[in-house]
Amino acid sequence: MEKGNHLEATKFILSGLTDRQELQVPLFVVFLLIYGITMVGNGGMILLITIDPQLHTPMYFFLSNLFFCDLCLSSIISLKMLLNFLAQRKSISYTTCAVQMSLFVAFSDVECLLLAGMAYDRYVAICNPLLYTVTMSRQLCKQLVAGVYAVGLVDSMIHVCFTFRLSFCRSNIINHFFCDIPPLLVLSCSDTLINEIVMFTLVCCIIVSSLVTVLLSYVYITSTILQIRSAEGRCKAFSTCIFHLTAVVLLFGTFLFMYLCPTSSYSMDMDKVASVFYTLVIPMLNPLIYSLRNMEVKEALRRAMNKLLTNS
Repeated sequence: MEKGNHLEATKFILSGLTDRQELQVPLFVVFLLIYGITMVGNGGMILLITIDPQLHTPMYFFLSNLFFCDLCLSSIISLKMLLNFLAQRKSISYTTCAVQMSLFVAFSDVECLLLAGMAYDRYVAICNPLLYTVTMSRQLCKQLVAGVYAVGLVDSMIHVCFTFRLSFCRSNIINHFFCDIPPLLVLSCSDTLINEIVMFTLVCCIIVSSLVTVLLSYVYITSTILQIRSAEGRCKAFSTCIFHLTAVVLLFGTFLFMYLCPTSSYSMDMDKVASVFYTLVIPMLNPLIYSLRNMEVKEALRRAMNKLLTNS
């Protein structure tokens, strides 16, 4: 770092999850296992949806994109994190930090918006089944997903531009295991009020609007399910909704906690715990949440295994 009001260094230092040397190798093993499960689970689900024609429906189209986001999000964070567990100096270049933050924000936005799109898809399928094929056409689904990725890209560019216009003259040590917005704002000696306003506004526009869409959709879905006369049918539908809503609450809850709390109450340790959860744990759990109780996925897996055994 040189004197002045701007960053002269070409890299940051990531403090990581902990500075205790005896924990570096055990943590490396744990998170390598998590990353491996994430790759196998999400990659396997994408492959299964791709090769099975009976899964070529709007719901699984959204799910395949969700699993793709989980793969990307986990890779963006895990690869550098795993390398730093074994590295003596946990450095990251200025440019790489900006790229990592940009991709993290983009795929996080995409995941939130995809959950909202999936909730709307379920609303149409359950509440308006006769209009489902017309409403959720293939063209509309592709346009929705393309729009979701475009919004995520634009939002990430805005965050990167506003964050890296700041001066970082206090330190180049980021108290985190990846380049996130709040820990970078803490390092800045510039006025970050505009950044906080921009972050709060964009979070409200994307995360809160997505959450409201999900909740409203499930209010109507629940109302429709309660009208089902079969107790077994209601139980099965509610069970599926509970698992989905659990995943939604966990993801949105951590986002709202991290990005809507004021800077004065911001805690780096709490940020790290929440970040591990929504960048590594949730992507690992999503394939299980959306497939374990799904008979269509189980049947598709059985067909794929039978076809593989037959060909061999």
